[in-house]
Amino acid sequence: MRKLVYQVACSLDGFIAGPNGEYDWIPEDPEVDFTKLVARFDTLLMGRTTWETAAAQHDGAPPFGLDTFIVSTTLDHAPHPKAQVISNDVEARVAQLKERPGKDIWLFGGSELFGHMLAAQLVDSVELAIVPIILGSGIPFAPPSEQRTPLELVSYRMYSRSGIALLRYSVIKSANR
Repeated sequence: MRKLVYQVACSLDGFIAGPNGEYDWIPEDPEVDFTKLVARFDTLLMGRTTWETAAAQHDGAPPFGLDTFIVSTTLDHAPHPKAQVISNDVEARVAQLKERPGKDIWLFGGSELFGHMLAAQLVDSVELAIVPIILGSGIPFAPPSEQRTPLELVSYRMYSRSGIALLRYSVIKSANR
């Protein structure tokens, strides 16, 4: 079964974007093989706000040329053939996506969507690129929640040029949640 992977850059104080959604604080690091990173996935899952930001930068097309699923109750349709809107039965639809053959699914940005998928026990991996910056405010890595979710460290890597720490965790799923 394919994995749903929440992979994001995050400031040291826990934000994935600045107060206005900006991400200009994320440095380009020649040690990071972005082509290899993207090659792990053939599908993106994102919320409406992330879609609108990404589509604006890619002339309305999904980022990286991957099949894209947008979770939104307000977006009528996506203006691109590789983008589909999921507006109801989100958990069931994402579970179906995970059962399809293919590469892993990149939960691309969207802390609210991440929180929702985590609560539904659909997230398999959390991968954070911790950027050495304190933003002070912005979009949090995860929304507030009463739920505790244990993680197990799978791997880590330090990028010496940028100071980025890449942390990869498996989500420990429990029958009690």
